[in-house]
Amino acid sequence: MGSAVGLRGDYDGMALRRLARASKSANQARRLLALAEIYDGASRTAAARIGGVGLQIVRDWVERFNDRGPDGLLDGKAPGRTSLLNDAQRQALAAIVESGPIPAIHGVVRWRLIDLVQWLHDEFAVSLDETTVGRELKKLGYVKLTARPRHHAQNEHALEAFKKGFAAELAKVRAGLPKRTRIEIWFQDEARIGQKNKITRRWALRGTRPSAPHDQRTKSAYIFGAICPEHGKAAGLVLPFCNTETMSLHLAEISQAVAPRAHAVVLMDQAGWHTTDKLEVPANITIIPLPAKCPELNPVENIWQFMRDNWLSNRVFTSHDNIIDHCCEAWNKLVDQPWHIMTIGRRKWANGL
Repeated sequence: MGSAVGLRGDYDGMALRRLARASKSANQARRLLALAEIYDGASRTAAARIGGVGLQIVRDWVERFNDRGPDGLLDGKAPGRTSLLNDAQRQALAAIVESGPIPAIHGVVRWRLIDLVQWLHDEFAVSLDETTVGRELKKLGYVKLTARPRHHAQNEHALEAFKKGFAAELAKVRAGLPKRTRIEIWFQDEARIGQKNKITRRWALRGTRPSAPHDQRTKSAYIFGAICPEHGKAAGLVLPFCNTETMSLHLAEISQAVAPRAHAVVLMDQAGWHTTDKLEVPANITIIPLPAKCPELNPVENIWQFMRDNWLSNRVFTSHDNIIDHCCEAWNKLVDQPWHIMTIGRRKWANGL
């Protein structure tokens, strides 16, 4: 071993002991106390005894302390194995995940880890296992999620144009109302609830497949639901059919939920019973139709998913009356929890106006 390395001169034994008492790291405190002994004139052997290490380790502590001060005595994270992918390859991996596979070329309709392993080998001659590729994807911010359904004929330009033009549509409605009339923005939709019910995901042990009751009978009812996310309000009816008559009943129910001296703008899809001239629209309601094939614009779709996932799925309904009872119970639960209506239903393009 070479000659002893001297300690830097801007500290002393008392200062290092104060730092050791304040340190939240036991290992750093032990090293600080060992070096404090050296400052006070003790031998390196005595310092090694206090630190419970050999002389070479004490020399390493001295060099780290001289270089970076007390922070140099903190435990560092091991660098680990060098990644086999460089930044350009990671960007390419992210791009191929975003674009998705081409079935005619890649032979699959969704990427699996084994497919990406093969793609990396074909593109860059890099051999990785599935675990490593999964780790790289997580570092890039990717997780496996259930895809949101999108209508195959959806016009994305119409969807974005509706969002941008909604303020102008709202201004047209406001122009035809008395001054100082407050506008409430509502969303409306219907959901069919029947004996052929949904089965949701559930917690289970890895490697097992949990079961849930599933009926094949066909009795059903419809929940007509409308929400006002800004105020956490909802208006609903459980009815046997979707037609002009039942839709008129629901509009009357919404009309009663609108605040006095306020006017409701109700956004809904373009189902036939929503757009017919025979529909009875109350005086305090104006209907604005959503673009065709764009259910993403209607947050009531998310309300249906919430209700199914928490209250309506994984059940066997014994009769039509039993379906109605459960639908009414679920809707009333929603009404009693306005914070869910507000958090699920708010949309910046609509409620930010």
